Amino acid sequence: MALPKFSTDMADDELDKMVDNATTASNFLKAISHEGRLMILCHLVSGEKSVTELEELLAARQAAVSQQLSRLRLEGLVIPRREGKAIYYRLADERPRRILEVVYDLFCNND
Repeated sequence: MALPKFSTDMADDELDKMVDNATTASNFLKAISHEGRLMILCHLVSGEKSVTELEELLAARQAAVSQQLSRLRLEGLVIPRREGKAIYYRLADERPRRILEVVYDLFCNND
């Protein structure tokens, strides 16, 4: 996939679209830039998890996990589902998975 090329003769609507996309991308990257949120997304790649499961996996308090999930939900990266008293979360779409694959390849895959 080729990156777009800027030119001085770009139409205003093209530039506006690029700015809108840059804002969306920036918000997405800010949302995943926290290690706790990044780890939550890593765990959700393998499937839906309850808040309790995430607390145990992250060895974190419920308040901290809920705060990070709230931010991820606000940015549209996760979707909650209530079952009785338990709340389960899953990835909202493939964007986090795709980014995590790149992050894993760059920082974790030491082959």
